[in-house]
Amino acid sequence: MAVGKQRVTIASIADAAGVSVPTVSRVLNGRTDVSPHTRELIERLLREHDYRPRNSRHSGRARLIDLVFNDLDSPWALELIRGVEDVTHAAGVGTVVSQVHRRTTATRQWLQNLRARASDGVVFVTSDVAEPVHSELHRLRVPVVIIDPAGGAATDVPTIGATNWSGGRTATDHLISLGHRRIGFIAGPKDLLCSRARLDGFRAAMEAAGVPVDPDLLEQGDFHNESGYLAGGRLLDRVDRPTAIFASSDQMALGVYEAARRRGLRVPDDLSVIGFDDLPDARWSSPPLTTIRQPLAEMGALAARTVLRLSRGESIETPRVELVTKLIVRESTTSLAETRGQAAGQLPAA
Repeated sequence: MAVGKQRVTIASIADAAGVSVPTVSRVLNGRTDVSPHTRELIERLLREHDYRPRNSRHSGRARLIDLVFNDLDSPWALELIRGVEDVTHAAGVGTVVSQVHRRTTATRQWLQNLRARASDGVVFVTSDVAEPVHSELHRLRVPVVIIDPAGGAATDVPTIGATNWSGGRTATDHLISLGHRRIGFIAGPKDLLCSRARLDGFRAAMEAAGVPVDPDLLEQGDFHNESGYLAGGRLLDRVDRPTAIFASSDQMALGVYEAARRRGLRVPDDLSVIGFDDLPDARWSSPPLTTIRQPLAEMGALAARTVLRLSRGESIETPRVELVTKLIVRESTTSLAETRGQAAGQLPAA
């Protein structure tokens, strides 16, 4: 049933969704006791019909939450923002997106701005909350949630992440199952917990398969394209180059694509490549990229729901949440036997 042109109410949204008014209210309040399918339907209707709560406990000012990145120059940031805004829009809450670049001066300016706008909560991304910032937010009674903490977050700060260790192991198991043993690995920033977990998952899979990890095939990157291109080039310039490369982000994997192309190598005919993230570009790359999907939009949505619940003084079920990663097999990986067969069938260059 469609919502009419009269003022949109919780009741009219409930009628359109075929659910009860309390169910819509639970979605608006960020509660978790609603099925994912029902939540998605209600949030879509709330967005489509631009529902706005009639009243709020924050009378006299707009409701806002802050979403703070160290860096915004990545497609995965857009996925997180999309997830956060799906929830905040449905709840009638604004989102303020900031970038602090890990700089003390930028952080001080951001704190000053936050005090002025009286934020309802803060979601930090790939960061830890420095003690002075944590103390100030605590003094202001502003709740905090971290997506992908850099290291060990304070015990009273909830965190949202993905199963990075399991994803790293699954990616490596996939390459091993295809017969690859000489596997290169390109790590992300050393200071990020998710990076270290993906590397540990890679090592665990190799150890379980009885395949020694060659330290010469481990390269350092920063999750961005250029680092994948440079690290991939170093791996591919080796006389005993790897037959497969696990780049621990999709952007770095696409950098490996370019490094291979410039050396006259084809993916997957001469080299199998697997990434991590499942960004929108992964399925449109040539060839489409095999990768580990981490549910970035869902991580953003859960972080937003959590910080909104905390802003209302509600308790949460657990302070540490890891959403499940999943192997997405496309066309950038193939069996070692097929790789060797393709190579054997090639004519030497004129």
